Amino acid sequence: MKKNKNIMVKNTEEFDRRFDNGEDIHDLLDISKAKVIRHGKKVRITLDMAEDLVKEIDQIRGNIGVERGALIKVWLHERLQQEKVSGKNK
Repeated sequence: MKKNKNIMVKNTEEFDRRFDNGEDIHDLLDISKAKVIRHGKKVRITLDMAEDLVKEIDQIRGNIGVERGALIKVWLHERLQQEKVSGKNK
């Protein structure tokens, strides 16, 4: 890993460029307020869904390069956040 010549960056593009070039960016990060989020015990679920729906999900996940389960988890999380904001889940 390359060392940073300057500690400060002017913008996110410069930060991304330094990261992409393999420079050490640890000096640029303020981790003093970082939190580790533990989501609790994981529970396995099984879903039965139409083959066409699975094909559509696979097409989307293939385009963005993630696994099917990861995409579904993100979508479920996003939906839960929407429900919380809208106040429907009281």
